[in-house]
Amino acid sequence: QVQLVESGGGLVQAGGSLRLSCVASGSGFRINTMGWYRPAPGKQRELVAIITSGGDTKYTDSIKGRFTISRDNAKNTVYLQMNSLKPEDTAVYYCNANLVLTGFWLPSDYWGQGTQVTVSS
Repeated sequence: QVQLVESGGGLVQAGGSLRLSCVASGSGFRINTMGWYRPAPGKQRELVAIITSGGDTKYTDSIKGRFTISRDNAKNTVYLQMNSLKPEDTAVYYCNANLVLTGFWLPSDYWGQGTQVTVSS
């Protein structure tokens, strides 16, 4: 059974920094991409940042230059370093892992419970 557990959220003043972490626990799977999402108007969740197993990254425009996604494949862990935080970054951040279970062909998406990030002005 695969479980994603996030940590690192909290309350910070504008201009401050936070580092989110997400660990995929369990066994018998191979992770393709890992990423971070947050709710957005008109959408269930919007992509914040995503990273492949090879280290390729993609960011949404609003956080480019401020957030950095990284990954430790050996630990099945993804990180999101959030710098120069703004009040509009306030949201619940959800970790996502797209992975293939051993014995299966098609990948599946798994989600964490979410971690709250609050940025005060």
